[in-house]
Amino acid sequence: MTQVLDQPVQLRAPVSQARRTARRRAALEWIAVHSLGVAAALFFTLPFVFVVLTSLMSDSQALSRDLIPHTWEWGNYRKVFDTPGFLTWWKNTLLYAGAGTVLTVVSSIPVAYALAKFRFRGRNLSLMLVISMMMLPPQVVIIPMYLFWAKQLDLSGTLWPLIIPMAFGDAFSIFLLRQFLLTIPNEYVDAAKVDGCGELRTLLRVVLPMARPGIAAVALFQFFYAWNDYFGPQIYASENPGAWTLSYGLESFKGAHHTDWNLTMAATVLVMAPVILVFFFAQRAFVEGVTLTGVKG
Repeated sequence: MTQVLDQPVQLRAPVSQARRTARRRAALEWIAVHSLGVAAALFFTLPFVFVVLTSLMSDSQALSRDLIPHTWEWGNYRKVFDTPGFLTWWKNTLLYAGAGTVLTVVSSIPVAYALAKFRFRGRNLSLMLVISMMMLPPQVVIIPMYLFWAKQLDLSGTLWPLIIPMAFGDAFSIFLLRQFLLTIPNEYVDAAKVDGCGELRTLLRVVLPMARPGIAAVALFQFFYAWNDYFGPQIYASENPGAWTLSYGLESFKGAHHTDWNLTMAATVLVMAPVILVFFFAQRAFVEGVTLTGVKG
């Protein structure tokens, strides 16, 4: 009788032991994966946290080894905004990034659509030219371009030499949009043409709604580039403080407040905050657009 009662226990023991082992292994895997994620998150966020905390310190504490502000000096941000020219840098940066993004997207979409959906002689050569322009460093052509805009058109000291060329497309934006448009089946385009739509109407009514993630990715890339651009404003707008952008003006602000690290960090936070907010709210469309560009090519 005792042997009969003990038999089920002996059968259940290996099963129970296997379950405990599987649970322990799953727990260890979860800890390992999330530990790496937490470590990576801390690696990227701790510098930003340090900048924010330093921006809220007093002048004397910012030069010390303290990491936590003794008193939270929110007035540092007010002092930065009261700095002569800071609001002008904001306006110029918004003009440069906003207008440049709109012009780049509007001018790049038709070219990308033609390279993705049209069949014409020289299409592959045109695509190779676009790719070759991506590989050309801007420093190579900066001297003739500066002579053209400054000497011929007398636009030095302004941001127009940086904004106007964006109305003629951007090689990287064209290539990225072209790769995304290749993922849209040609059947949709053919069906629209059968219904009587022309090329322009097909592009506006059929292709663009389906290409929103790719367009969002291109717009964000261009916005981030223009917002953080330092080289272009340094070349064309350095002689006119009224045309400075935030990236270039921040260097001047740092030189004027080289001992006021709290104010320098507060200005840095104000420069970074818009980009972080834009990416935070648009990251889903951005990631989707970048991911789908490599599906077909």
